[in-house]
Amino acid sequence: MTRPANLARLDADDDDPFEEVGHERYFNRELSWLAFNRRVMEEACNEAHPLLERLRFLSISGSNLDEFFMVRVAGLKGQQTKDVERRSADGLTPSQQLAAITAEADALMAGQQAVWRDVRAALAREKIEVLGHRRVDEALDAEERAWLETHFREQIFPIITPQALDPAHPFPFLPNKGMAVMFDLVRRSDKEPIRELVMLPAGMARFIRLPGGTARYIAVESILKRYVGLIFPGYDVLGAAEFRVLRDSDIEIEEEAEDLVRYFANAIKRRRRGRVIRLELETNMPEGLAAVLRDELGGADAIVTETGTFLGIGDLAALADEDRPELKFPSFTPRFPERIREFGGDCFAAIRAKDIVVHHPYETFDVVLAFLKQAANDPDVVAIKQTLYRAGKQSAVINALIAAAEAGKSVTAVVELKARFDEEQNLYWASALERAGVQVVYGFIDWKTHAKVSMVVRREAGVFRTYCHFGTGNYHPVTARIYTDLSFFTADPRVGRDAARMFNYITGYVEPEDMEQVVLSPRSLRTRLIEKVDAEIAHARAGRPAAIWAKMNSLVDPALIEKLYEASGAGVEIDLVIRGICCLRPRVPGLSDRIRVKSVVGRFLEHSRIAAFGNGDALPNDGAIVYISSADWMPRNFDRRVEYMLPIENETVHDQILDQVMVANLIDNEQSWELEPDGSYVRVTPGDAKGFNLHRYFMTNPSLSGRGAALEDGSEVPVLSLRRRA
Repeated sequence: MTRPANLARLDADDDDPFEEVGHERYFNRELSWLAFNRRVMEEACNEAHPLLERLRFLSISGSNLDEFFMVRVAGLKGQQTKDVERRSADGLTPSQQLAAITAEADALMAGQQAVWRDVRAALAREKIEVLGHRRVDEALDAEERAWLETHFREQIFPIITPQALDPAHPFPFLPNKGMAVMFDLVRRSDKEPIRELVMLPAGMARFIRLPGGTARYIAVESILKRYVGLIFPGYDVLGAAEFRVLRDSDIEIEEEAEDLVRYFANAIKRRRRGRVIRLELETNMPEGLAAVLRDELGGADAIVTETGTFLGIGDLAALADEDRPELKFPSFTPRFPERIREFGGDCFAAIRAKDIVVHHPYETFDVVLAFLKQAANDPDVVAIKQTLYRAGKQSAVINALIAAAEAGKSVTAVVELKARFDEEQNLYWASALERAGVQVVYGFIDWKTHAKVSMVVRREAGVFRTYCHFGTGNYHPVTARIYTDLSFFTADPRVGRDAARMFNYITGYVEPEDMEQVVLSPRSLRTRLIEKVDAEIAHARAGRPAAIWAKMNSLVDPALIEKLYEASGAGVEIDLVIRGICCLRPRVPGLSDRIRVKSVVGRFLEHSRIAAFGNGDALPNDGAIVYISSADWMPRNFDRRVEYMLPIENETVHDQILDQVMVANLIDNEQSWELEPDGSYVRVTPGDAKGFNLHRYFMTNPSLSGRGAALEDGSEVPVLSLRRRA
């Protein structure tokens, strides 16, 4: 069970101006996120996963927590520093939230250290060892110790730069996520004490793999401690300890930022020098060293904590890459949609015949690349328009757009500079695209363009036809192998006209009128969802079946949460699959009796956004209203981002999304967690029922809409049925 601390309750004697509106209707957003990251960490304890995959889950929980402090906690610290007392939806001030976050994060980090000890021991039993500096002598023979010393002298010693800490040498700057070892030394010749700091070089691998067939690693900081005598000859060591800093890494957009490109180029440089948000100290650090670090780096803003004996849990991902296939998930090769093969690989012909949805990662992202590459090479294609939020470092999408521009086509790319932590990469791609003749647009200053849309205009029989791709995830070939997302292709003229209006909105600020199918934020997405919930309320009050299913990464928006509470009270059955943050309290008598919330955490990251409304019948049904979207149900997605939501009308695609994807998520009982009314998450177990793993199901069964004629050969996809959860 995962139980976030103090999710939505102030102390009884707190003066709470939100008391009248009932802040206990919500869970705290930040603590809900920490609960999600605990679920990720606990997958590292799941013995159903191969050992190196458990290690990978642990490393992901570490990287996630770093980003949480660099952005979310940094924001709250900024509010606290400026004496902003704005309360969260659950009634907590920034200071109260920070206190609760610190306690929960410290507990989470202690849990990570405990899991690391267990996983490390299990790895050793599998002949994968991580050696501390004290174990080198007993674990290595003379030849191996000689190799390690030579490696230190030749590969590490020339790079490191010891820095004395005294009145003549101010404390050096440590960049974001920077790590260092501090030494208290005494000179043998005159017993003079000295304090030195050695930073781990940013470009150096954290672990050194020792030669030989057996996988043995030693961390760079352990090597520094072992060879401290070579770094500081003539000195004795009184104490040594590691520390690490996390800095404020969010970029705020200033209204007067007229040149957005120059602004972001400078902001990225400033980010590495942001104020220290978290100072992580090695457990049992000598008090003299700890006091210096608190004085030099802590300040009033930093949260200082002792995090254990291994700092930077996210760096363990490097060990998970060890070549031991038997300790990893079985390899999986995504399928290419049979529908497109039936048309000889002609994406346009397949889409023109019928809408198609591709389910990543079970079906390959190569189909999206094939769509763009065909557009780039097709002489009848006259224009391509594409949004780019995250495209990755080695992006075939970018190459396809460049090829299209060089072939003389009109190519427009909306590059989102505000894609957090991808700003620098996106600036690079924007420059490359512009050099090739692509018209690059950066969208709105205040809003992020988060919609994932591409449109291709092709000349056919003397007229223009528009082909569109709408994705729930990014145009990122790497994440498309581990994120579950939907790619929808259509040649529906209504959708094509809407896509053109959307691009004109982003590039020319032309307000779209008379949208036929696509719903956009920040204009009307929240309003449309509320209308659909209201329709289900009306069905329930009229005595008809009423149901809502929705799948997303986060549910935060108070207006939608209140509307769902109203729907529950009216008799609407509501099932939500929310991977991460959920501020709604489910199954509270008199408030949310009919709302059930689950989270799926497994081999793949559940990322697709889907909403389904029963439309007067129980779900699933053929007349249900089904949408796919790029947006989570959060204020930022509704109010400060350009997002899309698109209804699915094709029968086969409708069935795949509703009867396959949504039902599979709802009946999964091997990698799911139920959210309890008190904010705890309880792992679902099959019990007496047959186990069902939705990821395994989609890895072994083809999708509906991509099968083409294969649907008629008698080889049916196993039918899924929903059993109502208690």
